[in-house]
Amino acid sequence: MLGMKPIVPCAAALVVAGLVACKEPPEPAPASPPSLPSATAPASPAAAAPAPAPAANATATRAEVGKPAPDFALKDLDGKTVKLSDLRGKTVVLEWFNPECPFVKMSHTKGSLKGLASKRTALGITWLAIDSSAPGKQGSDPAVIRDGAKRLGMTHPILLDADGAVGHAYGATNTPHMFVIDPDGVLAYRGAIDNSPDAEGESPTGGKLINYVDAALDAVAAKRAPDTKETQAYGCSVKYP
Repeated sequence: MLGMKPIVPCAAALVVAGLVACKEPPEPAPASPPSLPSATAPASPAAAAPAPAPAANATATRAEVGKPAPDFALKDLDGKTVKLSDLRGKTVVLEWFNPECPFVKMSHTKGSLKGLASKRTALGITWLAIDSSAPGKQGSDPAVIRDGAKRLGMTHPILLDADGAVGHAYGATNTPHMFVIDPDGVLAYRGAIDNSPDAEGESPTGGKLINYVDAALDAVAAKRAPDTKETQAYGCSVKYP
């Protein structure tokens, strides 16, 4: 990122390991500091997002890269049920979503999520956003979700996971948190959208921007495992119950 400039709408910035990460503005539920992505090693305990508490009705299956992705059935904003197992044979992207999260907004308007879902769905990929915000918490109001999706140009389904069961099963900690599932139903990638934790794509670790999801989708299309299978997600904390 050239020069120094504030990341709007963050209120303050602090330097962590040479990267700039911002606190999100005050919300109904306090957000954890954004975690830094790492393609080769897990983040330090201080940088990693806190592990979510299990939901009462969470499934016994837990997502693990290289193994079958946990099945789920969630309703979209129009009340239509979407079941993951019905999509077997297709490559599926799951995007954990909160329309009020600054990192989500920046990723969709300037960063690596801008136009990516539209580009990939045109090639036959199924892209699903999942909102695991608990009722009454930031990002849970259907009207706000609809408005946010419209402002961000999102046309793919947004599924509601109000009790957080699916989010906990997948280990989703942040918005955005990305998952790529291959046509055999196996989880091929889990983690950040890219290696630029400012969400703008302007401060990539190592100096070169890498869109992990785009790369994973190319690998799956070529019937091979992604070079990078898992990274540390960054962004706002998921507003679980």
